[in-house]
Amino acid sequence: MIRELKAGKTETAREEDDTRVRHTVEGIITDIKTRGDAAVRDLSVKFDKWSPADFRLSPAEIEKIVASVPKRTIDDIKFAQTQIRRFAQIQRDSMHDVEVETIPGVTLGHKNIPVDSVGCYVPGGRYPMVASAHMSVLTAKVAGVPRVIACTPPINGEMPAATIAAMHLAGADEIYILGGIQAIAAMALGTETIKPVDMIVGPGNAYVAEAKRQLFGRIGIDLLAGPTETLIVADDSADAEMVATDLLGQAEHGPNSPAVLISTSEALAKAVPAEIERQLKTLPTADVASVAWRDYGRILVVDGHEEARKLADEIASEHVQILTRNPDYYLTNMRNYGALFLGHETNVAYGDKVIGTNHTLPTRGGARYTGGLWVGKFIKTVTYQRCTPEASAMIGEYCSRLCAIENFAGHQAQADLRVRRYGPKRSAA
Repeated sequence: MIRELKAGKTETAREEDDTRVRHTVEGIITDIKTRGDAAVRDLSVKFDKWSPADFRLSPAEIEKIVASVPKRTIDDIKFAQTQIRRFAQIQRDSMHDVEVETIPGVTLGHKNIPVDSVGCYVPGGRYPMVASAHMSVLTAKVAGVPRVIACTPPINGEMPAATIAAMHLAGADEIYILGGIQAIAAMALGTETIKPVDMIVGPGNAYVAEAKRQLFGRIGIDLLAGPTETLIVADDSADAEMVATDLLGQAEHGPNSPAVLISTSEALAKAVPAEIERQLKTLPTADVASVAWRDYGRILVVDGHEEARKLADEIASEHVQILTRNPDYYLTNMRNYGALFLGHETNVAYGDKVIGTNHTLPTRGGARYTGGLWVGKFIKTVTYQRCTPEASAMIGEYCSRLCAIENFAGHQAQADLRVRRYGPKRSAA
């Protein structure tokens, strides 16, 4: 039996928030469609107080900014990118073109072709999301995308130097200091100075995610990633300090970031709220994390691991951390998650920053139908076919009859033409 010790906002309240975000995004996208660069600049001034001569950084500017970043920071970025590149390349190598003769004379195949251009959004604002440059730009380049552009907002009117360095080292072909909805819309729609892309990827706040949703179809997207979510499944082998630390470590992302605990131990579940309050007294990001915990934090107690697994699959969280004696039970049996963090020794921050898996992951139940960002998201798997004359005539007879069942006369004519041209009567003539 599931017992909820702490509840978050109701679904109705969340839907009201979504409606406000949707209307704001609709208006901004319409403005950029109508006024292009002028709208982008006005919005940048309004939201970021940022109006440079050119939003795009020149090669000389990039070189100067990268040179200003401390060597230790550059080394750390390179270490992280090495891990991410290594795993992304292994994933790319697992994708193979195929060609097979399915029946005599009929050859079918597929090819894996990277998309032509990608726009990568790297969030900024309060937190310069340096790691998002690795996850998006670098992964797209490993996939083989020819043109990769990257946008990130200024931070308090300043260039986010470490983020720019990460974008550059990851292989970005164009770098723009531009944030929020205006960045997403400019990349998707194009303006007088920004050539549109075929696909947009990257995490962001609710407004960025909504902009991607509204523009999907005109451009491809990776997935709807944001706001950040975390779910911890814990038994009595876990302690309140680690659980609270790991919940708050993701709650600090934003005031609407869900942080959920499912526990088979009622004693642990009851100990966590006090530990969270203790840690909030000293956490530098408590102003954000405390609001997220108050409004979106949940604690649920269950009777065993099977019930915990079912509930976790129902929630389908972006990040699922398993703090139990036998984490492999969840690896074997869970189906709905963006990324799984197995055991006390790892945590979501490792995945977010450095370990090698991608941190752009499905939120809001998206893990029920998609995984996270990886090289495969940048690749179109397209099919082709060819036939010998004899095979064409044989397939054509089947196709003709099947088209007749569906009343597709034009389709049937395509098949019948091949039967006439390549069938046995042609050979006899």
